Amino acid sequence: MSQRQILAAGLSALGMDLPQATQHKLLDYLALLVKWNKVHNLTAVRDPDEMVTLHLLDSLAVLPHLQARDLLDVGSGAGLPGIPLALARPELKVTVLDASHKKTTFQRQAKAELGLGNLDVICTRVEEYRPEQKFGCVISRAFSDLAEFIKLTAHLRADDGFWLAMKGVYPYDELAQLKNPVAEVVPLRVPGLEAQRHLVFIKTAP
Repeated sequence: MSQRQILAAGLSALGMDLPQATQHKLLDYLALLVKWNKVHNLTAVRDPDEMVTLHLLDSLAVLPHLQARDLLDVGSGAGLPGIPLALARPELKVTVLDASHKKTTFQRQAKAELGLGNLDVICTRVEEYRPEQKFGCVISRAFSDLAEFIKLTAHLRADDGFWLAMKGVYPYDELAQLKNPVAEVVPLRVPGLEAQRHLVFIKTAP
């Protein structure tokens, strides 16, 4: 199967009906990532077909659980999940944050080439970031453990906002470290991926 077919089949399995133009842009983003990855080592995943599953579909699997006006993607790396989410939801204001100049330079290039007017790129350490307005959703795909994630980003979440943490296996130990968390753990099914995926939804600071 081609990347286009893998993406289309995955979106269908997720019950998502994204416009063809959006699917083309998702694959354009992936092509840019493949190109930059040869020089800058932005992701350990090298196979473009695997990137469709491990990066695009894995990121998009959180969409049904994303009820927010704006989103901050902390430790975004190559722009995951922020850039795929920004492409899929043009009305969603997405900010991607990473301390690596190399990675944020790639993110800015992707923003320019894909015409992502709803994407902001910030290069700084998360604890030093002081935006004018706090975020309805703070998400992380490959950040530290839950307690550290919440501690470092508590000043960035709006009063009525929430955290989303994308995890692999059910994070029993990490949840146990939180004091009285109001948390919900939702299993995610990523088409083409046999490994476990879970989304941790936290509404209030422990």
